[in-house]
Amino acid sequence: MPHLYEDCVELLKSLIRTPSLSREEDGTATILENFLRSKGVPVNRYLNNVWAVNRHFDPARPTLLLNSHHDTVKPNPQYTRDPFDPAVEDGRLYGLGSNDAGGCLVSLVGAFLHFYERGGLKHNLAVAITAEEEISGRNGVEALLPMLPPIEAGIVGEPTKMNLAVAEKGLMVLDGVAHGRAGHAAREEGENALYKALDDIQWFRKYRFEKESAWLGPVKMSVTVIETENKAHNVVPAVCRFTVDVRVTDAYTHEEVLDIIRAHVASEVVPRSMRMRATRIDDRHPLVLAGLALGRSPYGSPTSSDKALMPFPALKCGPGDSARSHTADEYIHLAEIKEGLEGYIAMLERVVQKH
Repeated sequence: MPHLYEDCVELLKSLIRTPSLSREEDGTATILENFLRSKGVPVNRYLNNVWAVNRHFDPARPTLLLNSHHDTVKPNPQYTRDPFDPAVEDGRLYGLGSNDAGGCLVSLVGAFLHFYERGGLKHNLAVAITAEEEISGRNGVEALLPMLPPIEAGIVGEPTKMNLAVAEKGLMVLDGVAHGRAGHAAREEGENALYKALDDIQWFRKYRFEKESAWLGPVKMSVTVIETENKAHNVVPAVCRFTVDVRVTDAYTHEEVLDIIRAHVASEVVPRSMRMRATRIDDRHPLVLAGLALGRSPYGSPTSSDKALMPFPALKCGPGDSARSHTADEYIHLAEIKEGLEGYIAMLERVVQKH
């Protein structure tokens, strides 16, 4: 396995050197294509999504998906290093996307290669390295899934310290609009839309949903933007707009949360999307049991990922630390990549190997 680990590290260095902002992942997609081909793997590409299946793929067997993303956010403005220089210092590999989610990506690719030639498995394996995850784009995993063989379950590579994110909060962004009537601020004229919005914002701040998720706790709502169209100080605003970030748990559907909100606020409230659903994989699913057998801890994740777009059970798990994601001077420990590679292989052995 040492050569496989070394290949993973070199692949990650190549990916770091190549800018891959969301919707601009063409270069890293090509690197991934070429890497898999160099290992003798027939590779497929759709847009900037790259995927392959194991050599002894059998349509009669169920398929497990190994997925992570190769797009990144823009470099944090507080970077002190070149974000595209994969420097190694004190056992840390620095660079944009090294932790989120490069370490997971290369570890999953390495695990796929470990099983690629092996016959007699209970499951097929498909690896899919996808685009636009950081912006929840429609040309990433969502566009690719219809082209893949039917998927029974999957592992989504995100930095979790190799612990088991068995549940994940969904995301619903709401645009709110409060309407009033313009008037002169010096006189008792108009109807202040800003004050109306503030009444609703106070409700968002204080309201507590009745049901809580066993893994994810309560639904969380945060008002993050507020604005009026006024440019002058002496005009009572007729319209006030605000934005609400809603983190939905598996205790509610998006529709249920939206109905409760609309029943309590006076402002118009419109969701930007209903796609990013809360998810949960059963505690007794074979992937979860395999992770538990290796001493990994289950938990509920407050952040969303491409797992939200998968209509099958998926476990979020990977090397690295979510606390380092999107930070300046991002890095991953080389030991974490080795741990990720070995951990994925050990988990999959327990699931795909015939006993």
